[in-house]
Amino acid sequence: MKTYAILAIPILAFFVMLFVYTKAVGPIPFSVSSVTTSKTDTFNVTGEGIVVAKPDIATLSVGITAQASTVKTAQDQISSAINKVSDAIKKLGIEQKDIQTQNYQINPNYDFQGPTQRITGYSASTNLSIKVRNIDLVNQVIDSATENGANQVGGINFDVDDKAKVENEARQKAVTAAKTKAENAAKIAGFRLGRLVNYSENFEGEPRPIPLRVSAGAPEVQELETAVEPGSSEIRVVVTLSYEIF
Repeated sequence: MKTYAILAIPILAFFVMLFVYTKAVGPIPFSVSSVTTSKTDTFNVTGEGIVVAKPDIATLSVGITAQASTVKTAQDQISSAINKVSDAIKKLGIEQKDIQTQNYQINPNYDFQGPTQRITGYSASTNLSIKVRNIDLVNQVIDSATENGANQVGGINFDVDDKAKVENEARQKAVTAAKTKAENAAKIAGFRLGRLVNYSENFEGEPRPIPLRVSAGAPEVQELETAVEPGSSEIRVVVTLSYEIF
């Protein structure tokens, strides 16, 4: 009993001192910190999808340039010529909505050889941007334009009208390839695929301009038929899938 009494004295004294301290100073602050950690492993896999599409529409530019002594004469010359070109290509089935006038310009010509510069005449030019929805008519449109007065042809581009459909086909192939690759890797390496946590993609294969094989309007080739080939466009999609793995 004496031993217990001796041990109880310092314990009792501690609590008495603690009681006195809290009365005088206030409660002793206590804090508890909680740290939560998590670890998630991911597996990234890529897949490629390629679709070769044949262009079905084309855009091109035909133009008129003229020289005249007055602004009015220059205007009349290019207006008459461009209207003749427009009427000719409409007869091929090109609709008015697909013919747009662009780059209408009239500029003075100067003679700089004398003591003072003087205007010797005027240069006028204008272009028609033409959208050809029947790809087989491209060569006929060029020939008809040059036969009816166009002395500039260029800016020929071939494209796919419903590009979204072709891109979706390439995307579907790429995703299927990536999923198959991920499933095969999981079987071989011995892990399980969880949920898909990230997706990214890159596109390649924009249609490129196709140059003319002949220079429209040049005297030595006027008897030749234009032969512009649309070729094909390769749409390529690369996707990256990120999976949780276990």
